[in-house]
Amino acid sequence: MAIDLSYSPEVESLIERTRAFTRDHVLPIEDAHGGDIAVAGGDEIRVKLQQAARDAGVFAPHAPIEYGGHGLNMSDRAPVFEEAGYSLFGPTALNIAAPDEGNVHMLAHIADPEQKEQYLAPLAAGDVRSAFAMTEPAPGAGADPSALSTRASKVDGGWRINGKKWFITGADGAGFFIIFARTAGEPGDRGGATMFLTPADAAGIRVGRHIDTLDKSMLGGHCEVDFEDLFVPDSAVLGEVDRGFEYAQVRLGPARMTHVMRWLGAARRGHDVAVDYVARREAFGGKLGDLGMVQQMVADNEIDIAATRALLTRACWELDQGDKAANSTAIAKTFAAEAIFRIVDRSVQMCGGMGVSGDLPLARLSREVRPFRVYDGPSEVHRWALAKRVVGAAKRAQRES
Repeated sequence: MAIDLSYSPEVESLIERTRAFTRDHVLPIEDAHGGDIAVAGGDEIRVKLQQAARDAGVFAPHAPIEYGGHGLNMSDRAPVFEEAGYSLFGPTALNIAAPDEGNVHMLAHIADPEQKEQYLAPLAAGDVRSAFAMTEPAPGAGADPSALSTRASKVDGGWRINGKKWFITGADGAGFFIIFARTAGEPGDRGGATMFLTPADAAGIRVGRHIDTLDKSMLGGHCEVDFEDLFVPDSAVLGEVDRGFEYAQVRLGPARMTHVMRWLGAARRGHDVAVDYVARREAFGGKLGDLGMVQQMVADNEIDIAATRALLTRACWELDQGDKAANSTAIAKTFAAEAIFRIVDRSVQMCGGMGVSGDLPLARLSREVRPFRVYDGPSEVHRWALAKRVVGAAKRAQRES
């Protein structure tokens, strides 16, 4: 089997333009505001950055061509998203930040024509932001989605939704919500979930406090959201009733990989900063970069970057073939979340006092990438699910032999 790891001339051009745009236009804005998107101006800076991305021809690389995007598949997204992720504000500029990027992907695959016109078109264009309301306070849905407790009850002409969500990224200022609610069964049941679309200004939605988290680069915060007798019409059902858990996989596997792409870019920046520093810094009679212990950290970073890319490449290829890629995405996400943190942490260590200061971007990069070991499924849950599938396959093979 021939393996071709090259990209088309069109994708290569987009990679280069994204690299130049991110470094020349976006990085200075991130650096001027310490990587805090709210301090930088929130939605106001988003609008300006996205217009600049349009002007540079790099906007919405993931969105379908008919909605103004470049229509890249998962494999071609990887190097483009990585270049955008070199700046913490880069994904926002290209309209590929979470949760909007994952919601564009899911709506393109599941929404009906009317829903695409109402929700996908403005989201892909950057006219609105969105939020994916799934996570709940204990004992509700979190790493275990089957604990879903938000309830949608059938009424004449539609549904009434009641429940409390939290850690809902981008909720403050979102134009619409995708709500995950239980339409059958009880918390703990593996089925019976449905996804609903609703404008954010609908009666019955209350966005509460921003939960204070380590990361500061995601627009709209991580918020508490209450749904109190929220009415949504039957036309608001995304896909089919009671198939929400199934549909969620359309979003979650690819979204985990795009997280890897973006944060790998951030880790690469940290590594580049550290290598530049140790190649110049004089100590102990020479350059820091000539010391064996520092060289080991440089080499280990290079290994983690290469290994992350390799696992990501495999998972994206499987997704592009139409495979669920459950194992490969779990492996890539778990390894990358830990490797990306190691890369940034080593970079901090190589730069010593400068590494923990605001004079270099490393401290804020460390702050941003640490949550990835929790977001989109903790590493422990992915390991458990992976092992469960592997052992289960072995047991089935034994029974059949």
